[in-house]
Amino acid sequence: MSVNAPAPRDLADIRPEKVDGFSIVYCDDDIVVVDKPAGVAAHPSPGWHGPTVPSALLGEGISVTTSGAAERQGIVHRLDVGTSGLMVLARSERAYTELKRAFKERTVEKVYHTLVQGLPDPLRGTIDAPIGRHPGSEWRFAVVEDGRESITHYETQEAFGPATLVEVHLETGRTHQIRVHFSALHHPCCGDLTYGADPTLSAELGLTRQWLHAHRLGFTHPASGERMSFESPYPRDLTYALEALREGNIRRG
Repeated sequence: MSVNAPAPRDLADIRPEKVDGFSIVYCDDDIVVVDKPAGVAAHPSPGWHGPTVPSALLGEGISVTTSGAAERQGIVHRLDVGTSGLMVLARSERAYTELKRAFKERTVEKVYHTLVQGLPDPLRGTIDAPIGRHPGSEWRFAVVEDGRESITHYETQEAFGPATLVEVHLETGRTHQIRVHFSALHHPCCGDLTYGADPTLSAELGLTRQWLHAHRLGFTHPASGERMSFESPYPRDLTYALEALREGNIRRG
């Protein structure tokens, strides 16, 4: 008996693609800042067949540096597929080196807004809890004793009863960090069924993904040395959920 398996996809074969909701916020010879919609991966990976940031950039006629692994050229940080907001990519080798250093040295300002279930106590604080692979799932993460240092600073912006709008400043940048940390506090991101969000509340808010948005990104330009800062407005689905809470249409608590 013989089995004909399809040839594995070449992750380095990135083709131009027009992506709805994808926009260029800033672009020069060294960097490009994009506003990524949910449903777009930061880069190609095994098992992912949807749009990616590199393919969307090519669709806009913008190239990035060849620095980095073939499927991650120009990538200096990532956002989850289900997270929207700002990303910066390198278009030159100098920018790639300097931006990678900036993220490693934690000089990049990364500010997220998230809607979490319930009301965090205290309203403002720091979550310092190591994150590693979930012991029962290879694709989830968790707070574990032998995990990597993970530090999240947060401050309440608006409280609604069923949920709270929180501003988050990331000191570290672990995979799923915000989602894991707030889940560990029993205040998961609304809509984040992977990390324990209430499916009924998620449905009432019209959410099909986590309410998590990379709202502000600040860094020193790798060539000019100028300090730059960018902000991204909430996309439509997140705005809808927020307005439903503000108007008192959601009364679960």
